[in-house]
Amino acid sequence: MTRKIIIDTDPGQDDALAILLAFASPELEVLGITAVAGNVPLALTQLNARKICELAGRPDARVFAGADRPLMRPLVTAEHVHGKTGLDGPDLPEPVMKLQDQHAVDFIIETLRTEEAGSVTLCALGPLTNIAQVLIRAPELAPRIQEIVLMGGGFFEGGNVTPTAEFNIYVDPHAAQIVLQSGVPVVILPLDVTHKALTTAKRIGRFRAMGTKAGDASVALLEFFERFDEEKYGSDGGPLHDPNVIAYLLKPELYRGRQCNVMVDAANELTLGMTVVDWWGVTDRHKNALYIRYVDDEGFFDLLTERVARLP
Repeated sequence: MTRKIIIDTDPGQDDALAILLAFASPELEVLGITAVAGNVPLALTQLNARKICELAGRPDARVFAGADRPLMRPLVTAEHVHGKTGLDGPDLPEPVMKLQDQHAVDFIIETLRTEEAGSVTLCALGPLTNIAQVLIRAPELAPRIQEIVLMGGGFFEGGNVTPTAEFNIYVDPHAAQIVLQSGVPVVILPLDVTHKALTTAKRIGRFRAMGTKAGDASVALLEFFERFDEEKYGSDGGPLHDPNVIAYLLKPELYRGRQCNVMVDAANELTLGMTVVDWWGVTDRHKNALYIRYVDDEGFFDLLTERVARLP
């Protein structure tokens, strides 16, 4: 039984690995890829999404451009991490495949209306602006979403763009709060998990050994991407964030967490975008998310390399 997914993304080197993992996994049917402004502006994220589809040998996939800015704030980007293109590292050709004419939000709404209720999972790898706009415009569709699985937030690890906030949530905290209050089942893969999944030299070596186009591009992506976090954290390798969303769908047994209440601070300058996680159950607030804290990092990299090796 294949699982139908829409990947909402702002590529990003780690987004690229997540998309490659999804395309390499027959358990998943990618209905479409929706681009959002985040790591870089929308003009680049939709372009990068198409480049990655072609790298995966999937020019037939459909890519839609969505929100070019957050709901209520100016756009904050992360070229200092991802490079000026958002996908610095490999030299990927300009895509031949066309961008779809339909707006990403319209595509998600239409898909949720036409697919069987409870059969579509939204995989959010960037700021949650597109998904929040779906929930604002068509709140009646919330019960038709199987699950929203997102990379974002951090509690035990703190933040990576401010002392308290993780980038995806910080860029559009209002959107994140809408998603968390929607009543849709939400799974959160935060920094607490992704900081355990480090791209060590040995792990990157496994991509190099593939001798394939996707393997070589993965090496270039990862070696560019990790340099920033290696400097910051003094680690061998940087955290690999977004592929955890796809890996969770494929092998949830690699992950452990618990249902708890998660809220986002969208009001205070000092803690803007902070995910406030009631891990210990000290409030009586509704448990609105499965918050993942632990990953079998060896199992995660085994899965990632085994699947990417299947690509052309």
